[in-house]
Amino acid sequence: MSTTSQVETVNTGADKAKLVAAGVLVIGGVAAFYLLGKSDLWIRIAALLVLMAAGVGMFFVSESGKELIAFGQDSRKELTKVVWPTGQEARQMTLYVFAFVVVMALFLWATDKGLEWAIFSLVLGWR
Repeated sequence: MSTTSQVETVNTGADKAKLVAAGVLVIGGVAAFYLLGKSDLWIRIAALLVLMAAGVGMFFVSESGKELIAFGQDSRKELTKVVWPTGQEARQMTLYVFAFVVVMALFLWATDKGLEWAIFSLVLGWR
């Protein structure tokens, strides 16, 4: 029995306006950086960073931003539940993978050479 609940997102006009405002602020930051081309570099960077921060802040105030924050918090909670391997287990699994790759490489090489011999020597008679 699944206990997951369905989340229904309602995008209101105000929420869409917040997202549009966030996009306009980010684009405005980039535009301000280039429009202030004759100003000092620190002024251009400050304008860019302030408008970008305002845009990101506006995004996180919107419903989509709140959902992203909730997703990050849930991910962090789930990450604490992960059972991480010990150093010895990690090294052992790495050696298993390396050995498997070597065996597969040898198998594929032998298969390739066997098919090459069968096709060129037996079927075509080139060698």
